[in-house]
Amino acid sequence: MTKVEEPTDVKTEERPDVLPILPLKDTVVFPDSMTPLAIGQERSVRLVDEAVANDQTIALVTSTDPEKDVPEADDLHRVGTAAEVHKMIRVPDGTLRILVQATRRIRLEQVTQEDPFLAGRFVDLPDIVTESKEVEALTRIVEGLFARIIELVPYLPDELQLAVANVNDPSGLANLIASTMRLKTAEKQELLEEADVAVRLRKLSVILNREVEVFELGTKIQSQVQSEMESSQREYFLRQQLKAIQDELGEGDEQQAEVAELRAQIEEAKLPEEADKQARRELDRLAKLPPAAAEHGGIRTYLEWILSLPWNELTEDDLDLARAREILDEDHYDLDKVKERIVEYLAVSKLKGDPSGPILCFVGPPGVGKTSLGHSIARALGRKFVRISVGGVRDEAEIRGHRRTYIGAMPGTVIRALRDAGSRNPVFMIDEIDKMGADFRGDPSSAMLEVLDPAQHSTFRDHFLDLPFDLSKVLFVCTANLLEPVPPALRDRMEIIELSGYTEDEKVGIARKYLVPKQVAEHGLDPERIAFTDKALRLVVREYTREAGVRNLEREIAALCRKAARQVAEGKRTSRLRVDEKRVRAWLGRRRFSGDARKRTSDPGVATGLAVTPVGGDVLFIEATAVPGEGRLTVTGQLGEVMKESAQAALSWVRGHSRELGLDGDWFEGRDVHIHVPAGAVPKDGPSAGIAMATALASLALGRTVSEHVAMTGEITLTGQVLPIGGVKEKVLAAQRAELSTVILPKENEGDLDDLPRDVRKKMRFVVADTVDEVIAAAFDGAPAHVRAATTAEPKAAQPR
Repeated sequence: MTKVEEPTDVKTEERPDVLPILPLKDTVVFPDSMTPLAIGQERSVRLVDEAVANDQTIALVTSTDPEKDVPEADDLHRVGTAAEVHKMIRVPDGTLRILVQATRRIRLEQVTQEDPFLAGRFVDLPDIVTESKEVEALTRIVEGLFARIIELVPYLPDELQLAVANVNDPSGLANLIASTMRLKTAEKQELLEEADVAVRLRKLSVILNREVEVFELGTKIQSQVQSEMESSQREYFLRQQLKAIQDELGEGDEQQAEVAELRAQIEEAKLPEEADKQARRELDRLAKLPPAAAEHGGIRTYLEWILSLPWNELTEDDLDLARAREILDEDHYDLDKVKERIVEYLAVSKLKGDPSGPILCFVGPPGVGKTSLGHSIARALGRKFVRISVGGVRDEAEIRGHRRTYIGAMPGTVIRALRDAGSRNPVFMIDEIDKMGADFRGDPSSAMLEVLDPAQHSTFRDHFLDLPFDLSKVLFVCTANLLEPVPPALRDRMEIIELSGYTEDEKVGIARKYLVPKQVAEHGLDPERIAFTDKALRLVVREYTREAGVRNLEREIAALCRKAARQVAEGKRTSRLRVDEKRVRAWLGRRRFSGDARKRTSDPGVATGLAVTPVGGDVLFIEATAVPGEGRLTVTGQLGEVMKESAQAALSWVRGHSRELGLDGDWFEGRDVHIHVPAGAVPKDGPSAGIAMATALASLALGRTVSEHVAMTGEITLTGQVLPIGGVKEKVLAAQRAELSTVILPKENEGDLDDLPRDVRKKMRFVVADTVDEVIAAAFDGAPAHVRAATTAEPKAAQPR
């Protein structure tokens, strides 16, 4: 006999009722249950407020996607429960805590409202109750299974068993049990949607049976763990039994199989004599140790490292000189010295047959291509390439490894890099070698001495391996921004190749050949649909970057490509896009750098000097002024001791030569002199600003301005001699970037001008001076005694401006 609760006909449903919908996440509410809920969504809070105010029934419907914060109509299950809000508590953070009582199951027929909250038309979904022995049997099975679960599960109180026993309605029993069990949301929703009570009880019994099995298994495991004997004794007993069984079956011991495998690998590796002897000695120790011994893992790791190193693997060099030069030219613009050195190395290799790898050190400002040169060298030689960065390394063990006495010991970066290369003769780049430090853990630069010493590194010993490894076939390439921080002993072991900054024409050439094609490709643009004019690239170099390298130039070109890509993507551009000067200014905005040397030197007492920094050459301004006082000298601008002494020497020379300069008496008597070098946040030191300080002081005393086109560098002595300085190329390129046309430098540095690019020598004038008198004459009149002309190396008379 089948009975349907209100009404009697299954297909006859109550009149549709419009109810506000409260979506639930990972929660299913069953009829006849009291359920606490936390309400946080703004629209849900508003729904509850209106329902409480109007004493309105709400629909509780579970969301199909619990990850979605604001479920929509399509994200809801079709079956839920109608419920009354019995209690509401408002939390200070704006959320609500409510207690609802579900009254009946309902089915969503149509969503009638989406704002300010969801609402829909629902119909009741009555239970289909079949009064039969099957239902009675299922009811008893479910009651028994749930009683067993209550015994096994600590989170279910014993009072539930009494509550279940007092439920006479099979549907109510199923709802009560389903609401108290921690089941998956999908399983709960499936039980809620099942109208036939018999089917619902059958599904519930399957779930309860599964839960009983899981809980009983957990209880069994827990009891087994608690009753186990002492771990070490039990393990020993079982291992002895396992060993006896394996011997009986003829399978042998697992540890012995591992030792046999390692022994076979040692035989195949053909290790050098000392390494082979050490590996076999450690393997014999490993065979005698039980796997549980503390040393077992360490010895196994040590043997694996020995076997993973390329003791005998060498790659064959590609000795085609023409192809090597072609690859180097293809990857890098200019850098002729480096390219010639690599080709020379290949030539020696071709003639000698077995050359040792050179140790090169590229020194130059950032962005000039030092690191990328390593990749090109490896490609030209046909070798593997590995790179390590030692910038900021302060621990000597980073280079030579940790001794095996330490837990977690491992080889240093040199051995690890060679393992990764899989070859004994890779191109090995050591980046930022000038930025290594030292502290209580040791001095890594001292450990690097053995790595980079051709007389020692054929037997390099890593602390972890404690075996000689031959590094003589490795081509070491180091990079540094400055040579001064590199210890003299380490510097002496390397062949220094200086890479200066690029000229304006070189930057335009690099942009045209390398940077523009690279950025056009990276931004998804068609090279046939976009073109950069040379004038546009020159404008970017001149007005939007000021650097020795080309990194910022590449960033600006990338910015232009992004602007172009946006126009293409938005369909605003269908024809070929031409990036010219007008478009550069429109896309990049106002110019970021301008030639301010003219306005900076428009007053007496200001001279333009030149300096070398870690990022290339730079222009600095020497400012001098005088106030009534007692003849004291003040220097500011965060100057070092050497630079302060240069200022004092310049002042002494100018005071001692007042009459030659055309001053009446001692102009400085009764005046305090203040010399300032702007950019006070940047530390400055060195003697090369001496002649610029003397010129600034002479300009101040004479009341004459220094020529706005002139920059100068050189050390001064008390006798008025101009001594040579370093970094001539970097300083001259800095002057060119600042749009200065004349550079005054010491006579003894005249030979350094031959290192300048031809276009720089052609565009600029160089005054070579022996004395401060010649410097001052050139600085004020622009008519020096000796000029290195643009097109010849011979001095000649300069023409006035």
